[in-house]
Amino acid sequence: MVESPSTATPAPLAPPLFALSTMWAMQPRFEHDLRAFLERAAELGYGAVEINHSMDAQMAGVILASRVLPVTSVHAPAPLERHPTAGWNREMNLASTDEAERALAVQYTLRSVDLASEAGAHSVIVHLGGIGSRLLPAERRLRELYPRRDLAPDEWRAAADEAVRDRAARAPEWVEAARRTLAELVAYAEPRGIALGIETRLHYHEIPLPNELATLLAPYPAHVAGYWHDVGHAEVQHRLGLTERAAWFDVLGERLLGTHAHDVRALTDHRAPGNGDVDFEWLAARLPSSAARTLEIDQHEPDEAVAHALEVLRAAGV
Repeated sequence: MVESPSTATPAPLAPPLFALSTMWAMQPRFEHDLRAFLERAAELGYGAVEINHSMDAQMAGVILASRVLPVTSVHAPAPLERHPTAGWNREMNLASTDEAERALAVQYTLRSVDLASEAGAHSVIVHLGGIGSRLLPAERRLRELYPRRDLAPDEWRAAADEAVRDRAARAPEWVEAARRTLAELVAYAEPRGIALGIETRLHYHEIPLPNELATLLAPYPAHVAGYWHDVGHAEVQHRLGLTERAAWFDVLGERLLGTHAHDVRALTDHRAPGNGDVDFEWLAARLPSSAARTLEIDQHEPDEAVAHALEVLRAAGV
């Protein structure tokens, strides 16, 4: 007898797949043995990896050939490459007002789309550039003031206000360059079935802010170009008083493709969840089950912390 829809028991939801960024692989024991990194990631409880922009072409090739864990995403501009005259590709500005630099940065990001396609990954995470390449002077002051912010509230508020004014005055031409870049990236990635996730950035001069990203993404379907929430980056900007962490979800929640999960201690990010004080329950309440979950933990965190991070996130409901 077939149960009616009203009495049938719904199938249990599959637990989310947690991927580990190859950021954690950048340590001596894995330098010449990335297969050992993949095997250790699997032993620690991870079901996939993300190839980040510390991996050169040879490293990426080892990961693909090993077939120990699937690759769910690529963090542009992987693979890492040094241009003969322009320097490292990951230092190039996709929002540069220098057209030669912007065009070169685009070409390196298109290689990330190719890598994702070869790997069978679903997404490429993109840093969309910045308003210049240097920290705003007012943000630098905020970072210096952070340990004693409660003792200098007027100076703290003045620095935050100055950062907002300075960025707003300089932003338009750089955001316009970012718009052109995104159009070129989408035109290449969409027919290859690769989604672009535009990531929250760590520094305030970088693009985008929430409303900027909403405008930039408006011409494209969410499955083609969406938002990638970096937990640590958003948390640091919130702590500096520059962008409310909730604003990203309020403005872009419906376009969320995935998240880079890591913890923050004071203003230091990329800690393993559990080695900082981010409220992961707050995050879990806003994170849909469809969003990709990648832990972006740096190479200085011990194995035990990398394993415990999964327990922390699951306990929080992430």
